[in-house]
Amino acid sequence: MISLKPYLRAAPLLLGACVMLAGCGPKADTHPGQPVTKRRALLQETLRTFEPMGIVVRGKNPYVAADFLALANKLQTLSTQPWVYFPPGSTYAPSRAKPAVWQNAAQFKQAQETYIKAVSNLDAMAKTGKMDLIRPAYQHVGDSCAACHKAFRGMAVL
Repeated sequence: MISLKPYLRAAPLLLGACVMLAGCGPKADTHPGQPVTKRRALLQETLRTFEPMGIVVRGKNPYVAADFLALANKLQTLSTQPWVYFPPGSTYAPSRAKPAVWQNAAQFKQAQETYIKAVSNLDAMAKTGKMDLIRPAYQHVGDSCAACHKAFRGMAVL
């Protein structure tokens, strides 16, 4: 017969650990207007739109012009939306924005404009239906994202 004593001794410890971990989740954004929550949602939606395009550009999924164009159109719509949610003082967790966003506001604005123009060009190239034109335009969008992240995005907050 198997003894349950060792399991019964461990049960309170496991229960306590579960209760403690339950309180470790992300905190609700209680700041006026919830700028961090809103910009994160928009930027995550942007990523969910951009990544499938990359899979097609890299040849991992077949190119379907209408589907790709729909993603490019959506990306263009999203490209102008997150920037209003970077008001001064919105550096609270889980924000990854560096102080440089506000200290170098002109450079941040220029990075936004570079990204918006790159997305607009990608949308225009998607309308041609020519992957040879789409590929470099897609890369330019990715490069603009990477440059902005390098200058203005910090490490992940745990």
